[in-house]
This record gives sequence, structure tokens and C-alpha cells, in this order.
Amino acid sequence: EVQLVESGGGLVQAGGSLRLSCVASGFTSDDYAIGWFRQVPGKEREGISCFSSSGLTTYYEESVKGRFTISSDNAKNTVYLQMDSLRPEDTAVYYCAARQSSFCSWYHAVFSSWGQGTQVTVSS
Repeated sequence: EVQLVESGGGLVQAGGSLRLSCVASGFTSDDYAIGWFRQVPGKEREGISCFSSSGLTTYYEESVKGRFTISSDNAKNTVYLQMDSLRPEDTAVYYCAARQSSFCSWYHAVFSSWGQGTQVTVSS
């Protein structure tokens, strides 16, 4: 069973930066994808970035492209989400999620393992 532990959320002013971390364990093969999602009350969980072990490929949702960067440190079994130029509309609970497939997806239901979530609040 894949387990994910997130950290790094908090309160930041608009224009500021935060880095989220997702430590993963339990993968049974080298083919995997780790996605970052976010959710605000009353809305569906939204996929914003994804890392694929196939070709070390990364993906970004349009609203975060150019501001957020996903990266991985294999030695630490960790995937990071560097968030720069944060906006109040980025306020949400952020989750990392994993699937034992190298195909990324914005659809949260294809990810079988989830972190506990971390709150990111951006003040104006």
C-alpha cells in the first residue's frame, strides 16, 4: 500500500511562496504518477500538477502554469510543489495523490492513494 505524508502548507501574503512536500512509500514498481490536487469547500477536487516516472514528465493546469513547479527527489522519495506568486484564489486544502501507473490524470478518481491534506491560505 502506497502511503503519502504531506507538509509545508501555511499562511502567506499574495505574491509570496510556499513549498509543499509529499513523502511517498510503498510503491511496488518504478511506474508511478504523483499528482497535486486542491479543494475548496463546495467544489470538486481540482488537479493542478502531476509528475510521471515515465520520462520524468511534468504537467500543469493552466491556472498555475508558470507559477508552480513540481519536482522530485528520488533519494528522499519526495515530490515537491514549489508555489510562487501566490494569489488569494490559490487558497485551498492541497493534497498529493499517487497511482501505480506512469500516466498522469486530472481526474482524482484514478488516484488510489492520498495524503492527509495541508491548508494553504493566501491573504490579499
